[in-house]
Amino acid sequence: MSEMSDPLDVPAADVSTQSAAVQKFKSCRWRRPPEDGPECCGHRDVLPMAGTTGFDPEAWCPDCQFYKLRRTPKKRERDDYRY
Repeated sequence: MSEMSDPLDVPAADVSTQSAAVQKFKSCRWRRPPEDGPECCGHRDVLPMAGTTGFDPEAWCPDCQFYKLRRTPKKRERDDYRY
């Protein structure tokens, strides 16, 4: 019995073959990572409508008004903590 592959489960080398919606979903700060359960949008206004099982970035992500790019925090210098 063969399992269907998850369209969101694409190796990093194949990023160029992902659709724009999947690329946007993968870089969004609201994306719930697979370690925390089913990979889906965790935004409080999207989650109740989109659900967690079978989340489809093609249906939600292209025109998402809640999209925010996931950013790596900058390392702050010791002097930045002064008030």
